[in-house]
Amino acid sequence: MTPHDDIPAASTSLATFQTLAPALLFGYVVLLAVRYVRSPWRSVPPGPRGLPIIGHAHLFRDKSWMFRQDSKQRFGDMMYLNAFGQPIIILQSLKAAFELLDKRANISFDRPRYIVANEILCGGLFTASMIYGDLWRRTRRAAHEGLTKLAVRDYHPILRKEATLLSSAILDDQGALEKHFQRSTASSIMSILYHYPTLENNDDETLKQIHTFVGRLSKAAAPGAHLVELLPWMMHIPERFAKWKREGRKQFRDHTNMFTGLLNAVRGDVSKGSERPSMSATLIKNYDRNGLSNHEMAWLLGTLYAAGAETTSTALGWFALAMVANPEIQKRAHAELDTIVGRTRPPTFSDLSDLPYIQAIVKETLRWRPSLALGIPHNTSEDIWCDGVFIPKGTMCIANLWQCHHDPAFYGDDAAKFNPERFLDANGRLLSGPAETRDEGHSAYGFGRRACVGKHVANDSLFISIATVLWAANLERVRDQSGKEVTPDTETFVDTGMIVRPLTYWFDVTPRFPEARSILAEESELLKA
Repeated sequence: MTPHDDIPAASTSLATFQTLAPALLFGYVVLLAVRYVRSPWRSVPPGPRGLPIIGHAHLFRDKSWMFRQDSKQRFGDMMYLNAFGQPIIILQSLKAAFELLDKRANISFDRPRYIVANEILCGGLFTASMIYGDLWRRTRRAAHEGLTKLAVRDYHPILRKEATLLSSAILDDQGALEKHFQRSTASSIMSILYHYPTLENNDDETLKQIHTFVGRLSKAAAPGAHLVELLPWMMHIPERFAKWKREGRKQFRDHTNMFTGLLNAVRGDVSKGSERPSMSATLIKNYDRNGLSNHEMAWLLGTLYAAGAETTSTALGWFALAMVANPEIQKRAHAELDTIVGRTRPPTFSDLSDLPYIQAIVKETLRWRPSLALGIPHNTSEDIWCDGVFIPKGTMCIANLWQCHHDPAFYGDDAAKFNPERFLDANGRLLSGPAETRDEGHSAYGFGRRACVGKHVANDSLFISIATVLWAANLERVRDQSGKEVTPDTETFVDTGMIVRPLTYWFDVTPRFPEARSILAEESELLKA
């Protein structure tokens, strides 16, 4: 055999390859085409065109587009985004949000991984953003049992006292009411959680520390606030090169010491048998049944404060703005209060069922301007088809409550307006609102298994505060230097991360009748006893 005897064989192989190559390539292309055609990813909801690599991550730097109607008009009830490979669904109608987050709650009730807001700042112990598991079930059950509608009645004296003090304060120090709403709400929640002494102002050092924590958390939990949420591998960066991680862990230690100290103060009273009704006392007494450590109880209470304080005070701010923007609504509320309550005493919880218009104002405030305008995101635990579109496992689902609450399909053509009468029938009796809202009339408290456990406290607090303020005071527009009324801006808001607050507006507050101040003062003394 010569060195060249194998050349014909090689030529034959090359010729065979050249013949088969096009067929193989064609088959591979066909396979890819079939896989593409059959891929459920072709059926994700529509969305805007993204950028290379980062996708739609840049859209979360400025979220103002989420509050405009054009995104829903362009993309419909569900809009698909992708940020560095993280699939995101924006739910832009009440129907879509209810379908996915309530009716499919067994698949969509989990939370995304909040690396900074939960794992670093809160050590994984912030119940509202906690990943589903045994700890979440235990903390959720303990919170729910301590804040049932029946259990919350024990806190009605606290809420009445704070509503009375709030009404007195705005009569004596009118102007920007925001500080009064913040003090009143903070004092109510601190009393309910720890039976903390009544806060005279916002200068309490413990309160300042808690507000600092809430502010940090609100900013950290906002969609797109930290790149590590979209690129989890950044968690492996050493602390000395990651200021956000280093500072966050220090803040967690500080927050833990603060919440543990508050709980331990109540523990001392419980051991002596001198405690008064409070959520912390309930947790301590139910220690064996709940199975929560001291550390976990301390953080559960911190969660409840953070979840309720800012949202409730912000709701009061929107209520006040709605009253001066709609004086005819305030007049009707005054008329109902004069008929049912009279002018010799402030409203009480026994008046609640006889004040449907006041209740409607509460519902409409939470619908018209939800404090958590984008809710708290959910996360899908498996692939799901919903209304003909594909939503992959691990999708972050954001309910755009601002859009949901202004949906004409559920709230009529005047959905953008503040109108409590949408919750009243022809005879003035209270209506529950759309069935999709589970009798609330709105979705401000969330959906499914993740709905806010503190909603009964929030509803009762808003009712008695709004009823007492309207019983005692006229909220009117201020006038400029030329004597012309200043129209309040109800469209612009301040985005603090998770919370959307109204712009600061100065109010003209006057007593509705001469005896209002003295009656409030007498009531305050009675409630202190």
